[in-house]
Amino acid sequence: MKKTRIALSLSLGGALLCATGAYAQSSVQVMGLADVFVGSMKNAGDAGSRSAVDSGGMTTSWFGFKGTEDLGGGLKANFALTSFIKVDTGSQGRFANDTFFSRDANVGLSGSFGSVSLGRGLAPNFVPSVVANPLGDSFTFSPLIVHMNVPLFNGTGWGSTTPSDTGWSNEIVYSTPNMGGLTANMHYQFGEVAGSNGKKNVGVNALYFNGPITLTGFYERDQISNPAVPNTYLGTTKTDWMLGGAYDFAVVKAFASYGQAKADNTSNKAKTTQLGVSVPTGAAGKVLASFAQTKMTDTDISRKTFTVGYDYFLSKRTDVYVMAMNDRITHQTNGNSVGLGIRHRF
Repeated sequence: MKKTRIALSLSLGGALLCATGAYAQSSVQVMGLADVFVGSMKNAGDAGSRSAVDSGGMTTSWFGFKGTEDLGGGLKANFALTSFIKVDTGSQGRFANDTFFSRDANVGLSGSFGSVSLGRGLAPNFVPSVVANPLGDSFTFSPLIVHMNVPLFNGTGWGSTTPSDTGWSNEIVYSTPNMGGLTANMHYQFGEVAGSNGKKNVGVNALYFNGPITLTGFYERDQISNPAVPNTYLGTTKTDWMLGGAYDFAVVKAFASYGQAKADNTSNKAKTTQLGVSVPTGAAGKVLASFAQTKMTDTDISRKTFTVGYDYFLSKRTDVYVMAMNDRITHQTNGNSVGLGIRHRF
């Protein structure tokens, strides 16, 4: 009986050690960001202003899970399941009928070769557009992001220049290892549309960070909608590209970008130029300003948007901001928006 107890104790102890070792090599994080603001919003062409408490002034609010497991030999398994949320109402998604995990829903492997992921993830256009402008991923106040990704439904007919969302479903992404500050990502989205003769989305981007220098760019060729379930054929082939960068002079960080978007069924092109600055004011605050102009080559229509604001960090995870934006489209009424908000990361 004594020997049996000893053997059982050793067996349980070994199991506990194995479990402890496995746990030490794996991690799952609950994480996200909550961003809400109060303001008065009026885009170009709107009939009037709208006073509201709204979500996502500087960053679209989101929450979810990310994890990794060390498989040994430098190989890791990774997953991400993250969802957008509207903090002002508690509703899921960025808009009506947005898929639940429209921000991330993927699993993959990473190692010395770089990384490969399968599922829903970022489109090639997103990260380059974020690092090339001082207001980052603000779908409310960043002129570049607004021009690229936020269509207007107010009768102006103004659409987004990005062909197929900032995230792609059913995609394979290969990311290179960091090569002296340079990384690249190759994206391939399967159309999964019956009878579409292999319609798909493909694209690539590159990012280079070295001291004060940031350089980036992307190209994508899109035939499939996102994030619709099921995906549908766009009816034409759309292309989109951008080059951008930034230089940090310490007293001011300057940003610039230029890009074009067009569809095969028209000769009209959208050409977007953006300039911006970020000026530090002490250890915790920054003045942010950006201007973007998009010109349509086959018409006299253009859109000009300018934003200036202040962002102040109360801690590493929490900041408060105030933004003012002027938005103009040829032959349309002008729009002026202001917002005061708070953003918290967890």
